[in-house]
Amino acid sequence: MKMLKKVFLLILSVSGFGLPGDLSIGADLVSRYVWRGSDFGNAAAVQPSMSYSAGNFEIGAWSSWAINGAITGNENDLSITYSKDGLSVTLSDYFFPAYSGNDNIDKFGNDGAHVFEAMVGCEFGKFDLLATINIYGADSDHSKYAELDYNFYSKDETNASFFIGAGDFLYVANNNFNVVNVGISASRGKFTTAYIINPDQKTSFFTITFSL
Repeated sequence: MKMLKKVFLLILSVSGFGLPGDLSIGADLVSRYVWRGSDFGNAAAVQPSMSYSAGNFEIGAWSSWAINGAITGNENDLSITYSKDGLSVTLSDYFFPAYSGNDNIDKFGNDGAHVFEAMVGCEFGKFDLLATINIYGADSDHSKYAELDYNFYSKDETNASFFIGAGDFLYVANNNFNVVNVGISASRGKFTTAYIINPDQKTSFFTITFSL
């Protein structure tokens, strides 16, 4: 709870004193919320976002809400990122509200409603690499995930990437560190499509995202 208070106080101080920086807002409409190879909500979703950046720091809020009202697709996150020279370090607070009127947003620890993740990202040429670990909250196994992206096509405002990710989190069989997220994504303008295979779940997805 102390971390959340500090984030909100920083946001208020920035807005109150007019510190230099950039505020951005946006929203995505997704045909299916598939994250790291796993489906959330089994429905289309609306995903609003807001961030404030100043210097090497960025504070962000991101959310996903299933259009059909499925509570398994609800997510409401906060994050803070430091980035410099292609390297980034992010601390995220994942919160999964059921919108029941008693979502325990103030409850932390193993039996709480939050999961805190530390992530390190690195960009080098056409490659992007990230590695994450859950460090606190409702994940006593401290689940991990790693992903490598390769941007193999960029022409006429169209970009395409190949990605492969592995982890031992969420729905991974027997909590082993398995490949869970393999596919190709392509973007042009406000549209992004992705063909995703999850070898661990023996399933696949084809999603489209429209960014407002």
